[in-house]
Amino acid sequence: MAAVTFVLAGLLLLMACVKADRVRAWHASRIPSAPELSGASFVVTRLALVTMAVAAIVVSFQVMWAQDDTEWSDDELTSAVEEATRSLDGSSAYGDSLTGPDEPEDFEGKYARRIKDEIARYSAAVASQSDLDVALAEEPTANRARYEISALGADVTFCMDVTRTHTGTVETVAPGGIGASSKLELPEFTYALKSRPGMC
Repeated sequence: MAAVTFVLAGLLLLMACVKADRVRAWHASRIPSAPELSGASFVVTRLALVTMAVAAIVVSFQVMWAQDDTEWSDDELTSAVEEATRSLDGSSAYGDSLTGPDEPEDFEGKYARRIKDEIARYSAAVASQSDLDVALAEEPTANRARYEISALGADVTFCMDVTRTHTGTVETVAPGGIGASSKLELPEFTYALKSRPGMC
């Protein structure tokens, strides 16, 4: 869009630079019976063409600035990934009482979304989360995964390692339950994260 508008501005400026004698000769050859074009009409036309060209250039720059604001930059992605890594490193979560601590983590779905949400939280408000990609770099195990993180507009890519450790159990009461028979034990997990620039 910006490139097309710049080309249009250039064409308008070229038209404004055409000599009056050339235009008069062309006009006379096309419509011999028409009266000769006045000098004032050339001045008005040139002013109009230059004004339109300037307006087109202004619009082109606005389009470029708007595009830069909505895309990720290298610095923005770097900062957001580093902050998200610090935030999630050492975090904990509870598992399902029915499956226990041996249930594999949903690294492809739930945890990938958690990483993406956390990175987006530390980005500028205009950067689109839909332009952020958090993809598994290899097949995960039950407790380990590796992600490649990239974003539209940024040339830098990050590799993030996630390790889940079963650190204990937490006793809780089932919803609506009363007494010892309604108590549940939930497995507790802690997550260790490391990230570095580059492909995995």
